[in-house]
Amino acid sequence: MFSKKIAIIGAGYVGLTTGVCLASLGHSVICLDNDQDKIEKLKKGVIPIYEPGLAELLKAHQNNIVFTNNLSEAVHRAGVIFLAVGTPSQEDGSVDLSYFQQAVVEVAQNMNGYKVLVDKSTVPPGTANWVKKEVKKYYQGEFAVVSNPEFLREGTAIDDFLKPDRVVIGVDEEKAKEIMLDIYLAVDAPKFATTAQSAELIKYAANSFLAMKISFINEIANICEKT
Repeated sequence: MFSKKIAIIGAGYVGLTTGVCLASLGHSVICLDNDQDKIEKLKKGVIPIYEPGLAELLKAHQNNIVFTNNLSEAVHRAGVIFLAVGTPSQEDGSVDLSYFQQAVVEVAQNMNGYKVLVDKSTVPPGTANWVKKEVKKYYQGEFAVVSNPEFLREGTAIDDFLKPDRVVIGVDEEKAKEIMLDIYLAVDAPKFATTAQSAELIKYAANSFLAMKISFINEIANICEKT
């Protein structure tokens, strides 16, 4: 099993679920958020979101996870850093990457050795290449960038993480690929390794397909009501 610490940047829905589930797999996790009130509640076992079973899972594996707002400490101690920062939609439909970009810069400024940066946020294809270029502005050592999209559904997020129908790993470096496969070793699901850009596109394709299904069934419902 992967023996180094895993940092989660962002303790929102995706970040917190990812962190707790990784802790349940036996990993040592550092979960970071800049919201001090949220961190204090999490330290007391109070979950700021509603997800069935998440509070119980945290309590059962609380020895494997710590919560902090000290980014420098989290980055220094971790070998793998999951970026789970919000990327909300803007009025024109484009993605607001400002929080994600800020997180990348702050992580890069605090890197102190080989790190694997794992993108869990929903970002446009090509973002991993931007991350590589941006990190190199602040850190000249060895590192890798991975796209590992999430397919979590509210209400079933724990099962979606621990018992998924697939794990997608977008990575160009063999060393980082082996680390990611090691992290997900205990997850019994097919692991698909592809390029980072392909993994980013897979996430968008999955979201688009889901939106299409919802639109389709809503349209059928409208037809049924009129007949």
